[in-house]
Amino acid sequence: MLLENIHPVAAAAFRRAGFEVDVRSRSLSEDELVAELPGVSVLGIRSNTTVTPAVLEAGKDLLALGCFCIGTNQVHLDAAAERGLPVFNAPYSNTRSVVELVLGEIVALARRLTEKTQRMHEGVWDKSAKGSHEVRGRTLGIVGYGNIGTQLSNVAEAVGMRVIFFDTADRLAHGNARRVGSLEELLGEADVVSIHVDGRPGNAGLFGAERFAMMKPGAVFINASRGMVVDDAALRDHILSGHLSGAAIDVFPLEPKAQGDPFDSPLRGLDNVILTPHVGGSTQEAQEEIGHFVANKLLGFVGAGSTALTVNLPQVSPPQPQGAFRMGYLHENSPGVLAEINRLLADTGVNVVGQSLSTRGGYGYVVTDTDTVLSDDVLSALHKAPQTVWLRSWQL
Repeated sequence: MLLENIHPVAAAAFRRAGFEVDVRSRSLSEDELVAELPGVSVLGIRSNTTVTPAVLEAGKDLLALGCFCIGTNQVHLDAAAERGLPVFNAPYSNTRSVVELVLGEIVALARRLTEKTQRMHEGVWDKSAKGSHEVRGRTLGIVGYGNIGTQLSNVAEAVGMRVIFFDTADRLAHGNARRVGSLEELLGEADVVSIHVDGRPGNAGLFGAERFAMMKPGAVFINASRGMVVDDAALRDHILSGHLSGAAIDVFPLEPKAQGDPFDSPLRGLDNVILTPHVGGSTQEAQEEIGHFVANKLLGFVGAGSTALTVNLPQVSPPQPQGAFRMGYLHENSPGVLAEINRLLADTGVNVVGQSLSTRGGYGYVVTDTDTVLSDDVLSALHKAPQTVWLRSWQL
């Protein structure tokens, strides 16, 4: 089941692999998912579908989940891990699309293009330089210097901006960008503040009235990260007061579920405020790349047991199968499990020709290739072991 207009290349990839594919254009509610997930092996979502523990409990047939976007905070990752369900996402595929949107917004806000075009549509010739600036020489403050933040840093420098950044993690500065010691220091220095943080609970309400008051007078504010990071009502107050000269917002605390649904925000109707419907990564190029990337990760798991780049389980990227039989074994992370597996195989005369393993938190995952098909007795013994989460096998 693929929800929320995931690019058709994903459905095509699954069909080529022999899947029946149910494509939906919108997100589904918790109740709808609970009703419709039985019989679904793989679920693909974007950012508007919330996968709760109740949904996961109903998905008895689920093997894996794919978030066809950057974020995974819409999925209860711990509950998915407890059920042995790997969750995959696309952490890099739409980076360039988000960066280009933000760069365009920086220029548009600096030149007050939203107001200029509105006046022209109203039939008013407002040829004035008042409030319009070049971006060259101005300071961009990036909050969150990960994949998107660093690429934005590079392109902003290319158009002549000075770049400063703040991140709670230790990040290497790109080009001439300069790390600052605190968020408060960044806010006091930047002409443009652009937010690129993740959806962890600690980032909720990161920008409210207090932080907006710390910003440089006349600065502009951009949020293309997560809606829950920003108090939009407080942002409205600081724009109406003239303290901030503009804003561009692509994400909102509450977003419509489907195309064409009504939208409301305290930021509607304000001059020099750009509102876009969560389209930072919504280019044809990005969506196609995301469709390829996440579908291939899901198919790699279902077809060969690879958990490479999963966000909630141990990551194992096994090589091409080296024998006649492959077994994937997810287990509680306790001492002696690997020795127990290999002892059991040795006692039954099975030769191991390849083995890949990893642990993460409370779980371990091992992929074992053997030169013969494992007997039902061996598989049953492992299934019944107290540390077993799941066991899957492939005859090669």
